[in-house]
This record gives sequence, structure tokens and C-alpha cells, in this order.
Amino acid sequence: MASASRDGTPGRRRDNSKRDGGRRDASTGRSSDKQNSRGKSSGRSDVAGRRGGPAKRGGPGQHPSTRKPHRKGSSRVDVESGKIRLNNAKPARHQNAEVEGDGATYVADGMRLQKVLAAAGVASRRGAEELIAAGRVEVDGEVVVEQGLRIDPNTAIIKVDGARVVIDETKQYLALNKPKGWHSTMSDDYGRPCVGDLVAERVMAGQRLFHVGRLDADTEGLLLLTNDGELANRLMHPSYEVPKTYLATVRGEVNRGLGRELRRGVELEDGPVAVDAFALLEVHQGESLLRLTLHEGRKRVVRRLLAEVGFPVIRLVRTDIGPITLGKQRPGSMRVLDKKEIGALYKGVGL
Repeated sequence: MASASRDGTPGRRRDNSKRDGGRRDASTGRSSDKQNSRGKSSGRSDVAGRRGGPAKRGGPGQHPSTRKPHRKGSSRVDVESGKIRLNNAKPARHQNAEVEGDGATYVADGMRLQKVLAAAGVASRRGAEELIAAGRVEVDGEVVVEQGLRIDPNTAIIKVDGARVVIDETKQYLALNKPKGWHSTMSDDYGRPCVGDLVAERVMAGQRLFHVGRLDADTEGLLLLTNDGELANRLMHPSYEVPKTYLATVRGEVNRGLGRELRRGVELEDGPVAVDAFALLEVHQGESLLRLTLHEGRKRVVRRLLAEVGFPVIRLVRTDIGPITLGKQRPGSMRVLDKKEIGALYKGVGL
């Protein structure tokens, strides 16, 4: 029935369903008990809804919402143009799912990337965040530009400026200045002094070390020791052409034309050999001091090469292996390679 105003003019029927929380039946005009009970049990006032407040999603007169609720604790990865972008949502503490993107694997309950970099000594936590923001960090071949990526530090391959960051704390990398007369072996059946004697305490403490390549007993200088088999194999494999630099004192006065001859190559009994770089440093009283670099690893190759061109070696010292230099290390001394040196070694052999 239409309601009338005070002056007697007909008025529009007013829907009081919003006021009393129910809905009137079209035939009886009575409010639905079901709707009334729903309104009472909800314990909520609809005043806010009438004044423009949020209405119940999918209620009467409204289109059903197509928006899916965001589950708390979920993480999202959006791979675009080779860059990994993550939101700042925190993954669930015990979430074990892995998210994959373009060949890289990210572990939702792993360690945050900036924390891993800080623990590895690359930079402080804030410095690591700046490296990430600048696009200088890669994980499994993908550039990461957003903070908060969680990884498994034991399996992820992390690089900063193209150099690999080694996270495995069980790996050891040492630089030894091998003295003259010591053999490049970890033990010697004849009781002769050997490299194993110099690292005996480390071996007894449980470190399994082996030398990368070898120097003959009469040659001094840089020898690397590690328990990283993959790196050691690549450093020794001729296909990676890791350069090695030597200082050689030879008998005889060398002229500068020798450098051109050595760069062209000299034929030895087991094949030709050529140097990558050569420098004549000093000539004094019938002896000459040379510096030469080559990537050959054949037995006694430097001594045989110089003897072939008429300048037998008096003293030979290896000073460099790839990016690692002997520096001012005393004979018999060892030092632990730093993160930058290890990363440079990995980069040099494609790891």
C-alpha cells in the first residue's frame, strides 16, 4: 500500500528493509523472519553502508566480486625481460614450495639474498641491498633488482659484477709459497720434505686438501691448495688456458730479440710451446732475469723451453696463477684467499 504524506498527497513506498535488517514480502508486507534473524545475528549496523561505507561483497543489488583474496604469506615472482621482481610480501615461515622462473629456482623459506651476501663478506647488509638495487647481482643467471628474494645458499649460484660468490664455508682456498727443494705431493714415501708437511695441522683437523697442479722440487713459488674439486680440475685443464707467470734467472746475457722468438713458438720434443708475454728485466754479470707468462702445464716446460733457446735456468719462481699473485709471501708461508680472489678464479674458468 502506498503511504501518504502529511498533506495527503501520495508518496512513494519506502523500503524499510535496510532499517530493520529484513525485507518485506511483496504480498503480505511483512518482514521476512529469516532476514530479521540474519540481521540480528550479524551484530553489525548497516548505517555505515547507507552512508557510503563498504557494503557486503556480492550482496543484493551488487555484482559478484571477481577479485580473488590475497592469501597472507604468499609470495609472487614476476619475470620480465630477464629480471626478477618480487613484492615485499613475507612468505610463510614454513612454506616449502619452490618458485621457478626462467631456469632459476627461488626457495620461499630460504635465506634473504642480502643476508647471504653480507654473511659471505661481499658487503654490509645495506651495501648488499644497494648492489641488488643497482642490478649488479645475479642468481642462477638471472639479474635480481628487488629486495627480499629468498634462496638456498647451498645450491644457488650467486654472482656480483659477473664474479661468483662462494657461500660454502666448508671449501678451503689457500696460496702457498713452496720453498725450493720441497716436493709437490701430500706425502712422500722416501721421507723427503713435501707440501703435505706444510699443511699437516690442517689435514689433522679434518681438512682434505690437495694441490692444484705441481711445481718440480727445484722450482719455488705459488702453489694453490683447495678441497674444491671442480675448480681445481678446471684450473689444471689445458682447455681453460689459465696463465701462469714466472721469474727466471738464466745463464747468459739475453738480447731483446729473444722475446719475439718465444712468442712465435719453439719446438720441443713433445710439441711446440709459445709464451703469452715476455719481459727482459735485468742483465748482470753473465746472467739475465726474465719474466714470462704462458698457459702451458707440461712438466718442466719453462726450463726446457729456455734451455732449448740457449739459456739454461739457474733459478725459477712462479709468481702468478691467473688472478692470484704471490706478492710478498715468505717461502713456506700460506694465506687464505679472499672472496674477491676466489670469485676471480671462478670467473676465469667459467664457473
